[in-house]
Amino acid sequence: MAILIANKVTKRFGGLTAVSQLDLEIKERSISSIIGPNGAGKTTFFNCVTGFYQPEEGEIIFQGRPIQNRSPDQITRLGIARTYQNIRLFANMTTMENILVGLHPRLKSTWIGAVLSTAGTRREEEWAHEEARKLLRFVNLQGKGDILAKNLPYGDQRRLEIARALASQPKLLLLDEPTAGMNPAETSEMVAFIRRLRDELGITILLIEHQMRVVMSISETIAVLDYGEKIAEGTPAEIQSNPRVIEAYLGRGSVAEAAETPQRPASTAPAISSLE
Repeated sequence: MAILIANKVTKRFGGLTAVSQLDLEIKERSISSIIGPNGAGKTTFFNCVTGFYQPEEGEIIFQGRPIQNRSPDQITRLGIARTYQNIRLFANMTTMENILVGLHPRLKSTWIGAVLSTAGTRREEEWAHEEARKLLRFVNLQGKGDILAKNLPYGDQRRLEIARALASQPKLLLLDEPTAGMNPAETSEMVAFIRRLRDELGITILLIEHQMRVVMSISETIAVLDYGEKIAEGTPAEIQSNPRVIEAYLGRGSVAEAAETPQRPASTAPAISSLE
């Protein structure tokens, strides 16, 4: 079953078409990737899915219902969360406070209850703090709840951003370059962590990623965008040897080179070395 379906999604900025007639289906409890050169429209598509942009054409369906005209907070409550290419934590808030912000869509207390400090509000506050502590343990940040987000190491900040996204209990998690800026050890830990999200929590993962070792090792399906259009889609093995993908990254000469070396295994094809 597809948890997310994009039908002919198009997003324009003036005379620039950032996403053009994009068709995409993401299967439930899968790990899928969107790749493409810089400016291919990957993050623009994420912004359309999460309600930050409204597409001019097409339809985005999440769990059987159209969402393209909903606001970001409504889409979050439906079960979609995301992270960003550039970490967007509340830098001067603690790790605990950052996760509490992410829990907001699940809270029912009103400002009146907060002002009057009603029993129901106090119980919900205790529950929220316990949930935040559970998430800190899940992302291996236990004991760091009182540390300001800006004082965490880079890898911990990445995990905190994911923990904040998990606080809303998403069914679909969009990760925008989750391993950007990480060293090899941190990258390996993040790949294992992403698998845990799917295997232990049952969350569907859709990621944008430029490190092809990550993409090819973790993805079940890959969609390739170029100038806003989907030029290829398939398994990692299919994408590695696709001439249009090679051309998008390296140019026409590399397509000819790949054609002249059929004995080469797909894992060492020019497309992969260039994408890394």
